[in-house]
Amino acid sequence: MYKKIVQNWGNYPAVEAELIEPYDQDRLAADIQDWQSLIARGNGRCYGDSALQSHIVSTLGMNKFLAFDREKGILRCESGVLLSDILDLVVPEGFFLPVTPGTKFITLGGAVASNVHGKNHHSEGAFASHVLDLSILTDDGPRLCSRTENRDLFIATIGGMGTTGIITAVTISLKRIETSYIRQKSIKAANLEEILDLFEEYNDPTYSVAWIDCLKKGPSMGRSILMLGEHATREELQGRRTDLLKVHPSRQLNIPFFFPDFTLNSLSIGIFNWLFYHKQTARIKESLIHYDPFFYPLDILHNWNRIYGKSGFTQYQFVIPLEAGREGMKRIMHEITNSGQGSFLAVLKKFGHSDEAVSPLSFPMEGYTLALDFKVSRDVFTLLDRLDEIVLAYQGRLYLAKDARMSKDTFRQSYPSSVWTAPGRFVSSQLKRLS
Repeated sequence: MYKKIVQNWGNYPAVEAELIEPYDQDRLAADIQDWQSLIARGNGRCYGDSALQSHIVSTLGMNKFLAFDREKGILRCESGVLLSDILDLVVPEGFFLPVTPGTKFITLGGAVASNVHGKNHHSEGAFASHVLDLSILTDDGPRLCSRTENRDLFIATIGGMGTTGIITAVTISLKRIETSYIRQKSIKAANLEEILDLFEEYNDPTYSVAWIDCLKKGPSMGRSILMLGEHATREELQGRRTDLLKVHPSRQLNIPFFFPDFTLNSLSIGIFNWLFYHKQTARIKESLIHYDPFFYPLDILHNWNRIYGKSGFTQYQFVIPLEAGREGMKRIMHEITNSGQGSFLAVLKKFGHSDEAVSPLSFPMEGYTLALDFKVSRDVFTLLDRLDEIVLAYQGRLYLAKDARMSKDTFRQSYPSSVWTAPGRFVSSQLKRLS
């Protein structure tokens, strides 16, 4: 056990906490018996306070692979295993993660607790759809749960942000692939209307995501690049590659220090947006790329969160139902561009049907979701309060795994069917704030 200041990926907020990092899940109950309140934490890649409080159990030491059925593509491992480690194991065997977020440096337990989604939610759902069973240490001891055994606990744990207990092991079903490459099509859109039209037109590709410019005003507001993807076949790579099941590189470029707070401003973000949009000269570009830059473009930069400075940043991700998507997105884009608080990274996706039947606290619903990164400041929090009002007006919601400042009232309106209170020992700073 040791004490330290703990922050998650946004470097905001920070708490002083006592931590333990158990390596044996069989001893875990004894390790935490003296703590009246605690929360589990994986690799700290959530953005707010959902894995923070004064007593934290780090699951990174519980990182063993337990079973791998190569015939059926079923993998069981401890919750502290990183998705990057899973890819190292399964890609050479012709498998891939069924759903993956924008970084491979999260734990498997964190993926379950946040019910992460990816570029394929419209076609293959969120992570919950591919979890077969869970082992959890609860207030009443260890439990195995699934859709048929201890079902209520299973449903409450997926997307439950770690508040039902400590996830110790997970079994998931994998996706078969022939190669580790992606057949990508990139399409430039002149504005918000055009990018939403493109999402509707290209609803069939397995993967879709758009980078969007949140500074540009007028007729070019919301100019974007839509990126579509499919797993490439052996035939498509014939004669082009010999390393058909190559895994991601382990080497990263390091950001060695926090950038000065003035580095990211409307001018520097505007220059970046102009370069990113214009680097693709043709309206449509097709290419074959490795899965790493397609799914994890920022993972090449170790500690990229330091770009935002020591004050940190917050990621604001919301979803608006499909029927109100265009009107709601226009209002929100106008609010952002008029504020001058440009988001350095902005990602637009289309969601499929809701996962609420599997996870009551699930974030995705059929509609459009936008994820935005903002440096922490008083002006930004004022802007986000205004955005909350717009999201709620269109019956949308915010993503708990990215949240650092949502109000209790906003949460209750965002997730009206859920009951999220603090019934036991497993309580995060976020749960205290919202319950």
